[in-house]
Amino acid sequence: MGKALEKIRILDMTHVQSGPTCTQILAWFGADVIKVERPGVGDATRAQLRDIPDVDSLYFTMLNGNKRSVTLNPKTEAGNRIFARLIEACDVMVENFAPGAIDRMGFPWEKIQEINPRMIYASVKGFGPGPFEDCKVYENVAQCTGGAASTTGEIDRVPLVTGAQIGDSGTGIHLVAGILAALLHREKSGRGQRVTCAMQDAVLNLCRVKMRDQQRLAHGPLKEYPQYPHGRFGRAVPRAGNASGGGHPGWIVKCKGWEDDPDAYIYVITQAQAFPALARVIGHEDWLEDPDYNTPEARLPRLEHVFSEIEKWTMTRDKMEVMATLNPLNVPCGPILSMKELAAEPSLRGAGTVVEVDHPERGPYLTVGNPIKLSDSPADVERAPLLGEHTEEILKSVVGLDDDEISAARAQGAI
Repeated sequence: MGKALEKIRILDMTHVQSGPTCTQILAWFGADVIKVERPGVGDATRAQLRDIPDVDSLYFTMLNGNKRSVTLNPKTEAGNRIFARLIEACDVMVENFAPGAIDRMGFPWEKIQEINPRMIYASVKGFGPGPFEDCKVYENVAQCTGGAASTTGEIDRVPLVTGAQIGDSGTGIHLVAGILAALLHREKSGRGQRVTCAMQDAVLNLCRVKMRDQQRLAHGPLKEYPQYPHGRFGRAVPRAGNASGGGHPGWIVKCKGWEDDPDAYIYVITQAQAFPALARVIGHEDWLEDPDYNTPEARLPRLEHVFSEIEKWTMTRDKMEVMATLNPLNVPCGPILSMKELAAEPSLRGAGTVVEVDHPERGPYLTVGNPIKLSDSPADVERAPLLGEHTEEILKSVVGLDDDEISAARAQGAI
């Protein structure tokens, strides 16, 4: 079967994480992604957090698979001409530079449209229009300004950011959706368009249930939060520890071995439909006849005791035994899986979610495969390119330069 984005060419002007996340997904879908990097330097992440001296870091390799690398300095005369030719030859340009960087290279949106009216120009920004639109943003800044940190953390403790990269990778995935929509629209209109995605906006989109709760708070306390009924609610959605934040209360409880294993825990949700089976299995069939426990509303002020009793039972079994017992009873639950456990999980290897890739300099390494599965367009995960590995190939086959022109460009420092 053909790849979903076969014959689509991406001009990848991205670096670090948010942009490369986007372009790697497009590459997995089969697009020809040409990653443009600074001659002699490359993407900054090639050298960041290295575990092997003088070898591209895992930070880089895990975000840039399935791409081709060309080195180019658009600020040189030859480099500027080459860059214009690449714009002409590509369908989509993606960038996540600081505001105005592409404009300062001499390629504002108006000029890009003149060169290639079908070009889709996609950008990751920190903020949308407003007082902060010219500010730089990093992962944790996005989490803080998008609402995630204010609603994450233990009750009455400091705000916390999550280990999941919802600012960087989350925005990159949002940008993929915009690019695909623009490509589909181009089929009807014949013209490209600007696509922008602000990191603050993407994080806020992922926090939409907290915006829901902010509006509910105006009409009374949020009864599913642990602060109810004895705690205090302020004017904004509070931090709620590991509460589920939904209509069915949930919490993380200890399992056997928790004293020595920091991940010996499981998340259990006391879904109303499954509560009778849960009560019976933990030895509390008496709750089913007790008006203090036999309805969801009655249990709300007693959730701390409910989860304490659940935990007494889970502490007698390891997390996988708990999962094996509760899952057939339709009790929603999930063990806390460490990165070590996920890396070794056979089912994730089989599904192509965790993939081992061979690299000419570092040898085999694990990476995360495409999380989006298409039935007729499987995603093959390939290694990340070495710096400038495909420069001459791209300049000849895409830009149309001959050997003399390539030599002249190299003499200028353009490549």
